[in-house]
Amino acid sequence: MEIYSDFASVYDLFMEDVPYEAWNSYLVETLRNEGVANGLVCELGCGTGRMTRLLAGSGYDMIGIDASGEMLSIAKSRTQEGILYLEQDMREFELYGTVRAIVSICDSMNYLLEESDLLQVFRLVNNYLDPGGVFLFDLNTDYQFRERMGEQTYCEHREEGSLVWENYYDEVEKLNEYQLTLFIREKQGLYRKYEECHYERAYELEQVVRLLGQAGLEFVKACDGESHGPVRADSERIYILARECHKQK
Repeated sequence: MEIYSDFASVYDLFMEDVPYEAWNSYLVETLRNEGVANGLVCELGCGTGRMTRLLAGSGYDMIGIDASGEMLSIAKSRTQEGILYLEQDMREFELYGTVRAIVSICDSMNYLLEESDLLQVFRLVNNYLDPGGVFLFDLNTDYQFRERMGEQTYCEHREEGSLVWENYYDEVEKLNEYQLTLFIREKQGLYRKYEECHYERAYELEQVVRLLGQAGLEFVKACDGESHGPVRADSERIYILARECHKQK
């Protein structure tokens, strides 16, 4: 089953506690520190466009890319001027020209399950960045999957629907699996059951830095996702900043 299909209709409902505004503040501050205060910016894995709209509100001309047509349908219904949404797999995304920066948050890069896929995305990012353009993205860490999520079950209930999240992490393969069972309320007051299975992979920072270099990107820095200080052994999410340094043939 395609992920983020049935879940799309209630995604924002169950993600209401995600600190998008704080994430936006960090992204904007970092981009401005790197000389990108305005202009064209692309978001990979934009989902329902929450971050895309925040960045547009911060003065950027936004392009949002996502593979889920259902998620993009919601994004377009809430869109504002200056945002272009494209339904594309990030492993094959195409733009009409280069952009000043590319961003990706909410562990979208963890959905790339093979190192070769991650490298391919990095190569495309390098290709579509302006000379010296900036790439900023986050990743869930092995610590997050192993110590925080592990073999846990989470349940959330709202009037519009209920979510059961069953998680399993394979520490050897560094592959995280979570089974989502959704009960979504319909107009008649009945609840319909849906199921989706999602996978994410943990990557070591050294591995990511190596792949960035292979793709023609210069690694600039990595930081803890919450404190924005140095990456720690118990960092649950990290940000990685890279820069275009040469185009590959």
